[in-house]
Amino acid sequence: MLTNIPNILTLLRIVAIPVFIVIFYLPWSEAHFWATFIFCAAAITDWLDGYLARKLEQTSAFGAFLDPVADKLIVVMALIMLIERNPTPFPDVALTIACGIIIGREIVISALREWMAEIGERAQVAVSVIGKIKTLAQMFAIPFLIYEYDIGEFPTSEVGFVLIWIAAALTIWSMVIYLKGAWPIIKNSDDFANRD
Repeated sequence: MLTNIPNILTLLRIVAIPVFIVIFYLPWSEAHFWATFIFCAAAITDWLDGYLARKLEQTSAFGAFLDPVADKLIVVMALIMLIERNPTPFPDVALTIACGIIIGREIVISALREWMAEIGERAQVAVSVIGKIKTLAQMFAIPFLIYEYDIGEFPTSEVGFVLIWIAAALTIWSMVIYLKGAWPIIKNSDDFANRD
């Protein structure tokens, strides 16, 4: 299991999280660059481990569980740190709301998927196209916000702020799609109705 290349990449992504956090806060002129680099490397390995799992036929239940956990951990940590630092010229509350929407959605959908899996209806909350576009916007927004400094005439933090709000809007849209797909089962489930 741990000699499986995709799983090793996923575990490395988790191990990279404390390194990412420490570098993010270092009082060092290159800290923004290296924190951005680590986040981007983690995002690439997120795609790479899935690709290799399929290509090498090394898919596993452990990998299917761990991969989304690793992805959500680094994204949530990055969003929390960005709220605290707010690298944009916009009010703190604007960034906090966008990040809060994204984090809140992850909690809701993770809980929904877990419950749907328990009753054998996991397919009703499969990843949607809107969810994939949301992830793409988010994975561009976060590195721009981490790096913060303008690149020539390119307003990095402002573009990151716009993209994080696009991701937040798509987050709401994708959550509605998930909930709409799951609602008939939720409404008719005795287990759900009888839960405290």
